[in-house]
Amino acid sequence: MLRCLESTRGSEAIEFAICVPAFLMFALGIADCGRLLWTNANLALAAAAAARCGAINTSACGTTSLIQSYAASIGPTSAVFTATNPACGTQVSGTVSYQFFIPWFYEVSPFGTSNQLTLTAVACYPL
Repeated sequence: MLRCLESTRGSEAIEFAICVPAFLMFALGIADCGRLLWTNANLALAAAAAARCGAINTSACGTTSLIQSYAASIGPTSAVFTATNPACGTQVSGTVSYQFFIPWFYEVSPFGTSNQLTLTAVACYPL
């Protein structure tokens, strides 16, 4: 009877079952945050490149719709861009709705009840 109480068979499986969900949540969270940073950087790069194109290359980006289509061609796929001509030159702003693929992020207070986040970028290039 004493040998049964001292047996450690199966303890590795229990430790594995406890540790793996926490490890997967941590690893997938890092991957999701990396994807968020990449999307934000890509959005900012597309806005800056489109603002520069609108200010310098009038043959390829001469109108507002050409600037917006140029930004959409190099930016994130679901991004929406707007172009204006304020005093600073050509200004392009872009927004994209970022969807987290980890379902438990919606529980955290900054995201509210959904697991989406709206990213914005604004760039202005002088004439």
